[in-house]
Amino acid sequence: NLSQMESLIRGRVSEMFDALPVGEPFDWVSNVSVNLTTQMLATIFGFPFEDRSKLTYWSDMAAAIPEIAGGGASVKERTEAMYECLGYFTELWHARSDGQSDSMDFITALSNHPDTNGMIDRPLEYLGNLLLLIVGGNDTTRNSLSGGVLALNENRDQFDKLKADHGLIKSLVPEIIRWQTPLMHMRRIATRDVELGGKLIKKGDKVVMWYVSGNRDESVIERANEFIIDRTNPRLHLSFGFGIHRCMGNRLGEMQLRIVWEEILKRYSDVEVVGEPKRVLSNFVRGIEHMPVVLHK
Repeated sequence: NLSQMESLIRGRVSEMFDALPVGEPFDWVSNVSVNLTTQMLATIFGFPFEDRSKLTYWSDMAAAIPEIAGGGASVKERTEAMYECLGYFTELWHARSDGQSDSMDFITALSNHPDTNGMIDRPLEYLGNLLLLIVGGNDTTRNSLSGGVLALNENRDQFDKLKADHGLIKSLVPEIIRWQTPLMHMRRIATRDVELGGKLIKKGDKVVMWYVSGNRDESVIERANEFIIDRTNPRLHLSFGFGIHRCMGNRLGEMQLRIVWEEILKRYSDVEVVGEPKRVLSNFVRGIEHMPVVLHK
């Protein structure tokens, strides 16, 4: 459960910060954001730690078709990566499906539960579920970790406010997630005819929900185009989706962000962005590929 995860996350965050240089530049994305999220994904899947970089690669490739999302991979490269992902996880499934493991990881649970142990015979369904967790657990937290550092550097008055009152971490975390909106949209298919805003959406129509637009809706969120870490209702955002499709890992993602900022404020006087961030080329993932920072004691 989440309470047990907290001590695990804090331990890994502490180890990660212990290994970082102070007073000299390094890439925040690879050393912190990617590092932490792949560790947590590997734990959830029971994935071999020595291969955990594959999870980042598969996540990036899942949203990297240039014709669709603007990414740098061809359809062929993406397909090969997805088959590699499926093959790797199929081997993990077969290794854990005998009911002998006492592990609580996701693959062991899927392969041994009567409601899901037949999924291996439906490989595309299995792959789809894997990718939902890989992309959902990687891109969202990873880019919120990076986006939060950037937002506080671009809004120094808010950073000063946070340093003066560490209790604001509680409202900082959802404001980062709203501001960054790490996944910009999702698509759904209408199950029936419905009128919305005077327009008819027909059954079977494909509808794109632009979370990044909703999160800047001035009619719902006061001063929506400003980064404000002490909002009175900071969780009023759409970054996790809504209803039955709401992100099932939202509390885990928030916990990771909270712990990272608690540890930052305990250890450092500043996290300074010292160069122009390189952004991810995508119309789906609102992310940062590289961001040089310097930690100050």
